[in-house]
Amino acid sequence: MPETTQVLQDVLQMKPVTWFNEEKEKSADLLKKLPVTFLHIQEAQARLQRFAPFLKEAFPETENGVIESPLREAHSFKKNMENYYGRKIEGRFLLKCDSELKVAGSIKARGGIYEVLKHAEDLAFQAKILSITDNYSVLCNESFRNFFSQYKISVGSTGNLGMSIGIVSAALGFQVSVHMSRDAKQWKKDFLRKHGVTV
Repeated sequence: MPETTQVLQDVLQMKPVTWFNEEKEKSADLLKKLPVTFLHIQEAQARLQRFAPFLKEAFPETENGVIESPLREAHSFKKNMENYYGRKIEGRFLLKCDSELKVAGSIKARGGIYEVLKHAEDLAFQAKILSITDNYSVLCNESFRNFFSQYKISVGSTGNLGMSIGIVSAALGFQVSVHMSRDAKQWKKDFLRKHGVTV
């Protein structure tokens, strides 16, 4: 039985599975095929830098308005994996501790927060109430909160994505609703409501 077929059989039988892609491509080759260019990355970085003064004021727990989590080497995990599978694994094992991200504390926080910030910036630019050269701490002013309160943002989430979108949207002044399943953790619902989010 081919290895991929065996892996699928194990998945269907709900057995733990680890699969090594022997046909992987080099990152440099793969990046050339993606629709995301280096320019997109630079634009995103510049946008997050513009929003840093707002984030610093709205979320003082951030490091100067930068939402970042620690990257830690996972030496023992790599060694255990090599012992378990009886083979050498190239490279380093790093653990991105997004559970420690400021503001929303989840792996989905960065993307959700970024989307809300981009949407807010687009709206403010269209209304000509914000320019790219402004200090974005002005977004904490009541006039901007009133402006964004004309708009609604909704997201469906069991918690993590909803936390990031809900908290940042509410901080900007948007009317924000997070639709959560019944099994979502109660503390997440309470946390969102505390920040002015409709759950």
